[in-house]
Amino acid sequence: MEGRLMTIIETNFGARIDPKRVALGSASSVKKQGAFFVFSIRVDNNDVREYSFSDRNRATAMRKVLISHMEAKLRNDLRVAVV
Repeated sequence: MEGRLMTIIETNFGARIDPKRVALGSASSVKKQGAFFVFSIRVDNNDVREYSFSDRNRATAMRKVLISHMEAKLRNDLRVAVV
C-alpha cells in the first residue's frame, strides 16, 4: 500500500479492520453535477453528508481531508469502545 504500514485495529467484537480503508469506503468519488463537483461521505448509518464545490481541485482536497477526519474518528471510537 504505497510503501506505508497498514494499521489494523481489532474491534470489540473480534473483527480486524483498517480504519483508512473503511474511511475510503465511506466516501464517494468526486462527480460533476451541473456547475458543481459533488461528493458524499457516510458518517453514520443514517447520516450521509453531501458536499459541493465549484472547483474540482478544491473538491478532491476537501475529500482527502474529510477521509482523514473520518479515519481519526474511527480510531477514536474504537479506542473508546475497546478500553
